[in-house]
Amino acid sequence: MTTQPDKLRALLAKDTCYTMPCCYDGLSAKMIEQADFPLTFMSGFAVSAARLGLPDTGLISYGEMLDQARNICAAVAIPVIGDGDTGYGNALNIKRTISGYARAGMAAIMIEDQLAPKRCGHTKGKAVVAREEAYDRIKAAVDARNEGDDILILARTDARAALGLNEAISRAQKFSELGADILFVEAPVDEDEMATICREVPGIHMANMVEGGTTPLLSPDRLHQLGFRIAAYPLTVMSAAMNNMRHALDDLKRGVHPQERLMSFDDLRDIVGFNDYYDEESRYANPRSD
Repeated sequence: MTTQPDKLRALLAKDTCYTMPCCYDGLSAKMIEQADFPLTFMSGFAVSAARLGLPDTGLISYGEMLDQARNICAAVAIPVIGDGDTGYGNALNIKRTISGYARAGMAAIMIEDQLAPKRCGHTKGKAVVAREEAYDRIKAAVDARNEGDDILILARTDARAALGLNEAISRAQKFSELGADILFVEAPVDEDEMATICREVPGIHMANMVEGGTTPLLSPDRLHQLGFRIAAYPLTVMSAAMNNMRHALDDLKRGVHPQERLMSFDDLRDIVGFNDYYDEESRYANPRSD
């Protein structure tokens, strides 16, 4: 049977830029898969918001993220990339994090160079660790992969906002040299910077399309022209769901039923899996005797 990391490797071997909506629980992951997207990403921002109702400022723990990773991977057959934040500690903690995500079924894990507690890449107050610590994090992640944890390493730097583009490129180059499978320079401010990153850093690149964020929202075709292979949309699905929930609640508050905003009950049951459950149940249920 093909492993999830191998599925992701096969996708990344193709010369295209994948649109990757990001998930935050089993249901959102399942809907992304049912919409025929070939991969997804477990967004730390979205998981923190959905699971805890709290901002992505380092408040959610490794254990909570790992539990969410298990639920998401169990819900879908497409490859999932997991947000591993800063790795939750020193090099040995990072290796444990890599192992945990691999055993949960993740195809890849993202490790970043922010100073803990980390925060969303498009919010204020970010700081990054010194170069050597950043390199040690990626080295530990790569070592864990090479020592038997079958998972791809997505290496992220947030140095662009804190220390400038040149430092971010230098770090990403080193991450590539250390053996990272996918490179992610967070928050470039224009197309020129995005093109420079892809030109100067060897490897497979991911772009982060945050509505209202620092980086321009570009089409997958344009991102591919610039050199990107993955276009992540970390908040699009959650934002759409939250916006519709708010309007539905406003309707109910005004005494109006939000029927036109709702998915049909048949569709809801089908997406969640009731029909599949009934089909499977029928294989074992004893016929009723009158």
